[in-house]
Formats: sequence, structure tokens, C-alpha cells
Amino acid sequence: MSDVLDLALARKVLQAQPFSVLLGARLTAFGDGEATLELDIREELRQQYGFVHGGVLGYAADNALTFAAGSVIGAGLITSGFTIDYLRPAAGALLRARARVIRAGRTRVVCRCDLSTVDAEGGAEKLCAVAQGTIAVMPSETSPTDVPDGRAG
Repeated sequence: MSDVLDLALARKVLQAQPFSVLLGARLTAFGDGEATLELDIREELRQQYGFVHGGVLGYAADNALTFAAGSVIGAGLITSGFTIDYLRPAAGALLRARARVIRAGRTRVVCRCDLSTVDAEGGAEKLCAVAQGTIAVMPSETSPTDVPDGRAG
């Protein structure tokens, strides 16, 4: 297993992902099998009907799932696959992806993620999507920088 991550190190991993920086993503919670990723909803993240683009929701689920796994396993992880179900159009001021580990094995970690939008007035949260994913533990001789797309946990 890899080195254990803490919130500060996990934030550094997130900031090393150029796409995460582009989106303005930030980790607000990390540890004990859970991770929360947030990003401000900006005009550039919306689709033609004014809702948050499904690809942005997919990104948030993917990263939150992997970071939740990383809070248990450590670094050296990569998403093996995930499914997402869109429950309602995502509209609000903030997108919040809360993920938690369901089961951590030696080579795979199964996680679940709830994606909600937060209203600017009053802070009401609305569940807009749910995701479940499998995160693969990379062989110890492989480092996150060896992975073509650079994703890490």
C-alpha cells in the first residue's frame, strides 16, 4: 500500500491536476474513507440550457471517488470505472461532491458519491446526481506520474 495521505497532501495532489485547477476545484474534507470536492458554478461550466454540464458532474464524481479511496489506501490509485445517474438538472451557486468508501480491498476500492448543488440564498442543498465507482490500486512499481493522464488519488 502507498503512503497515507492527509488533507494538505491531498490538496497538493488535486492542485497538480491542471484540469482541476482550470475548473477551480477544491477539497474541503478528506479522511476516514470520505472526501468532499467543491467547485463554484460559473457560466463556463453550464450547458446550453443553463444547467451544469454533465461532464463537470462526471469530473467531480470521478475525483471525489478517487480521493475517498485515497483517504483509506493512500496514493497510487486510478479510476477503473464509474457510473453516474443524473437525478435532476444541476443549478445553483456551488457543486458539492461527497464520496465515501463502501469497501476497500487489496486491489480495488468501491466508493459512492452524492453530487449536490448549493443555493446561493439560504444554502439549500439539492441532490442532482449519484455515482458509484471502482478505484484500482496501481502496482507499487508504478507511480502516479507514470500514468498517461496523470490521475492520482
